[in-house]
Amino acid sequence: MILSGIQAFELPIILALFVLVIILLFMDILNRVEISRLEKRYKKMMKGSIGKSIEELLIENNNKTEEVLKTAKEIEGMYKDIDHRLKNSIQKVSVLRYKAFDDVGSDLSFSIALLDENNDGVIITGIYGRNDSTTFAKPIKNGISKYDLSEEEKTVLKDAINKK
Repeated sequence: MILSGIQAFELPIILALFVLVIILLFMDILNRVEISRLEKRYKKMMKGSIGKSIEELLIENNNKTEEVLKTAKEIEGMYKDIDHRLKNSIQKVSVLRYKAFDDVGSDLSFSIALLDENNDGVIITGIYGRNDSTTFAKPIKNGISKYDLSEEEKTVLKDAINKK
């Protein structure tokens, strides 16, 4: 009875099995292509690591990452130190030569403003006269001098402060 039932549906069963075989062959081809692609990626990842497992590579990579982070922190510390020192270095300079006295020729007198980022520094002035020459300095804090400034010194101070 079972055999007669199978014989009655023999052609549809064979067609269904044929379709199933075709589907399985297609799935096998897709699996082989995916495995080949994964093998290429695996070989690329494992390149240069003869005899090492993925776990060993991950541990090695983690150690290298920790070293890089440590180095980055050291570099950040050095950067902050350099940045701090740079802020306190002379960054703004202005020079003005002028004739301090009418009876002395040429622009032999001068005023120089030397300021850091915070507008702290000094103004150096040299006054040249016929019989003598004098040089003096006036400290500057936050762009202001506690000493009276001549017009030339005010000019170089203003010019230096406006420089970026």
